[in-house]
Amino acid sequence: MFTDDHCAGKGSTVTGLDKEAVKHKQEADHGWTLAVHAFSDLTSVSPVIFLYLLKACYASGTLKAATKFHALQQQVHQILHNSPQPGAATFIIHCLYVLPILGVQSEGFSHLIISGLRRFLKSSKADSEAAKDLAAQLFLDILGGFVNHDDKVTLKLIEVFEVGIVNLENVICRRNGKGGLKHDSASLILEQYICKFIQSQSYMTAVSLLEHFSIRQSRHSFLLAMLDNNQFMAAEKWAKFMGKPMLGILVQEYVGRNKLKSAYQIIKKNNLQGEFPDVYHLCKESSLKKLAEKGCWDIAEMKAMGNKQLIEYLVYLAMEAGYTEKVDELCDRFSLQGFLKVVETDAGLEHDCQYLNLAVLSVEEIVWIDDIETLHGATCHIESSKVIGIDCEWKPNYEKGSKPNKVSIMQISSDRTVFILDLLKLSLIVPDSLDSSLKQILQSPRILKLGYNFQCDMKQLAASYREMECFKYYDMLLDIQSLFKESGGLSGLAQKILGARLNKTRRNSNWEQRPLTQNQLEYAALDAAVLVHIFSHVHNHPQSATSCNEKPEWKSHIISHIDSTKRSKRDLGPKEKCASGSNEALSAAVSPS
Repeated sequence: MFTDDHCAGKGSTVTGLDKEAVKHKQEADHGWTLAVHAFSDLTSVSPVIFLYLLKACYASGTLKAATKFHALQQQVHQILHNSPQPGAATFIIHCLYVLPILGVQSEGFSHLIISGLRRFLKSSKADSEAAKDLAAQLFLDILGGFVNHDDKVTLKLIEVFEVGIVNLENVICRRNGKGGLKHDSASLILEQYICKFIQSQSYMTAVSLLEHFSIRQSRHSFLLAMLDNNQFMAAEKWAKFMGKPMLGILVQEYVGRNKLKSAYQIIKKNNLQGEFPDVYHLCKESSLKKLAEKGCWDIAEMKAMGNKQLIEYLVYLAMEAGYTEKVDELCDRFSLQGFLKVVETDAGLEHDCQYLNLAVLSVEEIVWIDDIETLHGATCHIESSKVIGIDCEWKPNYEKGSKPNKVSIMQISSDRTVFILDLLKLSLIVPDSLDSSLKQILQSPRILKLGYNFQCDMKQLAASYREMECFKYYDMLLDIQSLFKESGGLSGLAQKILGARLNKTRRNSNWEQRPLTQNQLEYAALDAAVLVHIFSHVHNHPQSATSCNEKPEWKSHIISHIDSTKRSKRDLGPKEKCASGSNEALSAAVSPS
């Protein structure tokens, strides 16, 4: 037997375990040991000794079981190159015959050595063909109860060794020729074996066996049984194996069970659009509706792929949402007729009434800021304000895993005017002036700044414009979201406080296009202006704004994020940070004009 002191020899593979052990030693806080055996030459090592050594390695170490399992799995893969006799694949079959003597550990070590062989066979198939019949013999012995292995090991056995019906027939013929007990045909044996899994509702195992042995059963009832037991992956795997007719039945079943998304995926993956045009269209409409409900109009239009019927459906969805801008855009782009009158008579007035608008909020002017002159004028006006609302917009990014787009605009609202800063342009033409102006506003202790989850916006701003100092620190920020437990977002909060919602249909529009549409400008202005009105209502009418009779303690929610180099010698605590603008500034900010 090889031990830790006998690591020399040809092809020694002890380094695999050494590296694995060292890695875990660095992660551990206390000592450990892992027994290591060389297995440098397997030409004279029997399966029993081989398994004994593996078991000794596993038992002696103090690492976690999963860690040792993976280390030994790698070791088995390596040592199979050390000339086991009569060949690596055949050697593993002999080990599998012996393994049941390990009792409860049999299953784990069976998976371990089969997995190691799987990796070995990817680079070397020396005796794999000869081992197929031997694996088929073991499979039949397991089914006959002569060797004890569980179903998972049995399934992995036939998959790794690629055992086919021909191999099973070869074993049966040899046994019959030697005068052994008469065996039924391989097909009948397999049918009985697979039926066992079907009866126990282990459908994925049954399907895997049917697919592996290319046994095609066209029974519709089998598909229904899988669907009735929510075994959808097994049903799809089997239907794909059976071919288009069964896939068609599966699509019909999904539609009947109102699983349109699943039906759509089957149609798309298997190119069945021609067979199910109505179902495909219905699924596409359902997908467009969900995107429209989320305000993702651009991506909905992209998924319509120019299909006139789907584009018309998208127009109707936009009409229902009161998104007249999108209606006009789609009608113009695709030359659609018959929608304009409906939009003017039905959609416009109805949605203007049910949503907040700039007139209700007494906003008199929206000012677009994209040059240094207008920037300086806006800065002077904002600095004279006591309370302002701030919000940002950026173009949504629909590519999963990609970076968010740069913040496109910043809206700053006083009591009657909303300034919309074109950050994309200003950061290019006058970056220093933009930085200075916003620093005067965001870091001023004399201006109470209102936001809704604005700390998130500040992080996005800092990530978009890393070179600018103005987005790294702020003072006197009151996050309106923190005052209320409102699950409906800013629109829901506006409904609760002011009695009407915000129309959020333009939230996911293209904020990088220039010029922005009038509807986009009004949407952006509303998001900032509504914050000032919500705060004013809470400050002046606390009892009607909250469910309790006490004035909300909004002052305690004011926060600041100040550069540590600008802090006083005294280490300010959280509450003192909130008061960094001083009581005088806070009182001035909320006092009547």
